[in-house]
Amino acid sequence: MWIPVTVAAACFQTARTAMQQRLRSLLSVSGAGFVRYLYGAPVAIVAVAVVASIDGLPTPPARFWPIIAGGGLAQIVGTIFMIRAFDARDFAIGTVYTKTEVVQVAVFSLVFLGEPLRPLGWLATVVCFAGVVVLAGGRRVLQVRDRAVLFGVAAGGAFALASVGIRAASRSLLDGQEGDGHVIARALLTLAVMNTMQIVMHGGYLAVRERDQLRLSFVHWRSSSVVGVLSVCGSACWALAFTLENAARVRTFGQIELLITFAVAHWWLGERHGRREYGASALVLLGVVGVMAGG
Repeated sequence: MWIPVTVAAACFQTARTAMQQRLRSLLSVSGAGFVRYLYGAPVAIVAVAVVASIDGLPTPPARFWPIIAGGGLAQIVGTIFMIRAFDARDFAIGTVYTKTEVVQVAVFSLVFLGEPLRPLGWLATVVCFAGVVVLAGGRRVLQVRDRAVLFGVAAGGAFALASVGIRAASRSLLDGQEGDGHVIARALLTLAVMNTMQIVMHGGYLAVRERDQLRLSFVHWRSSSVVGVLSVCGSACWALAFTLENAARVRTFGQIELLITFAVAHWWLGERHGRREYGASALVLLGVVGVMAGG
C-alpha cells in the first residue's frame, strides 16, 4: 500500500511546490511557506474529526509532542530553504539540490530510529543520489559558493529530519497497543497536530518579523488556499507512507517526484533541460526501482 500512497504524495508535492514558486510574486519566501500550513491545517483537522467519529483516535504519549514539534519546525525551515534554492537557480534544479535528502534520511533513520536499509537499499540510494548529483551539474555540486547548493542541501537535511520525526511521532502512537492498527488515524492525527503547531510557530515568527505577510496571506487567499490544500493532501500521503514503511525507503522511492518535476518544469513553467538531465533522471529512477525491489 505504501507504494501507490508515495506516488500520490509525490504528485501532490510537485503540484504544491510549483504553485508555491508562483506565489513568490505575491508573497515573501517565508510568507509563501506559511500559507501551506495556514490553509492546510483546517482540512487536516476536519479529516481527523471524521476518522475519530468512525473509529476513534489513539492517545498521544508524552514523547509524541516534542517529536512532532521538532519535525514541524524542521519542515518549516526546509520549506524556506527550498524556496530560496529556487530563487538562486530555477524550479527543477532547485528541487534537485533538495534531494540530497535521499542519503540524509537514510542516515537519520539508522541513527534515530534504528531502521537501516538492506545492502541493496543502500546501493540503490547511492545510485539515486548519483543521478541527483549529475542532474545538479556534476562537479558544480561541490561549489559551495553556489547559494542554490547551500540552500538546497540545507533544505534536504531539514526535510530528512522532518520525515524521521513524522515516522517517530506516528510510531509513538502505538504505545500500549497491539499490532499496527489505526494506521490512517495515526497518520492524520500526526499531520493535524504538526500543521497546527506550524501555524503557531511560523505565524509567530511572521507576527514579529514580517507582519505584512500575515495580511497578504489572507489577501491572496485564492492562490494561497490552493497551495494549502495541495500541501495537506501531499502531507497526508507522506504521513501515511511513513506510518506504513521505513522513512528511508519511502523518501528514496519518492524521488520519482523528480521525473514529475521535470515534466512540470517543461510543460507548465517553460523551463528547458538537456539530455544530461534526462539521462540522470534515469539513474534516479533506477535507484527508486532498486529500493522498491530490495531496499
